[in-house]
Formats: sequence, C-alpha cells, structure tokens
Amino acid sequence: MNLQPTLENDLIILRPLKENDFDVLYEVANDPLIWEQHPQNDRHKRAVYSEFFEDSMKSKGALIVIDKLSNSIIGSTRFKPVNNAGNAVEIGWSFLSRNYWGGKYNKSMKKLMIDYAFEFVEDIVFYIGKDNIRSQKAVEKIGGQRITDTQFKHLVKVNGSDWTYRINKKYWEELNGKLI
Repeated sequence: MNLQPTLENDLIILRPLKENDFDVLYEVANDPLIWEQHPQNDRHKRAVYSEFFEDSMKSKGALIVIDKLSNSIIGSTRFKPVNNAGNAVEIGWSFLSRNYWGGKYNKSMKKLMIDYAFEFVEDIVFYIGKDNIRSQKAVEKIGGQRITDTQFKHLVKVNGSDWTYRINKKYWEELNGKLI
C-alpha cells in the first residue's frame, strides 16, 4: 500500500506532505483549541509543532488536506502500518482548521482514506486519547467501534492513554453510504 497517495473528491484533495508545507500548515495548527483535548495539548506552539511536522515527514505516510474550492490547506492526516498486524493500517494524527469542524470535511477525508486503505487491508484502526472526546465521537460517527486487547490483541496499542477504534472492511461495506 502506498502510504502517501493523492486522493480527491468533490470537497478535498489529500496529497503527500512536503517540507515546504511547514509554514502554511503551522498557520492552521497554531490554534490552541485544536489541541485542547489532545494528549500533547501544546502542539500549537511552534517548537512542539516543529517536532510533530518533522515526525510527519519521517513517517512517509503524512498527507496534507486541501479545500478543493478555495485551494487552501486546512489540515493534515496520516496512514501508518500497525505493528504486528500485517493486514491493518492506522489512520491518525489528523487535524483540521476549526472552520472545517463539525461538518462534512472530516467525514469526507476519512471516507477517502478508508475507501483507499480497504483496497489493501482488512482493518483500519484509530488510536485516540482517552480525553479526546471530540475525536472519539467523530470516529464513532463514521462507524469506528472501540475495541480492547481481549478482543483484538494484535490491533490494540496498550499504553494506557489511548482508546483503540476499529473499522473492519466487511463492516464498512455494510455501512458504506449510510453514515457518510
């Protein structure tokens, strides 16, 4: 699976993150409210964001999110293989400008990524901080189901600070079009 595809629909374009995206993406990330429920809630600070951006570049799975109508960069997201699970990929590290919250943009972004990933894998996981209620609800809206290590030991990241959500390909095919 190519972890940095270019994907698009009528609302957004996802394309590989580039070094020269730093400043314009930081303009989006420089909003404390984006990170208030995140475990690293000071990511709006330039030094902390710089580490996040560098990690994104090294991941070779980071994508920039572009509003197709305005051609504006509105956030980023990532794909990452799941350790010890050859048939799964993680979607995470996603953030959008607050102007794009609560509507169709997050769903649209996740649908593009999920549809693409299911061409290659059977499971998609999301690791979400236990205090990040906003992200938990967003993943649940698109069909994510919280799982435990007793159900899916190979998918759950056992670190004590995250919940693991899963969408299985068969389940997604049953839901497709109903939630998004």
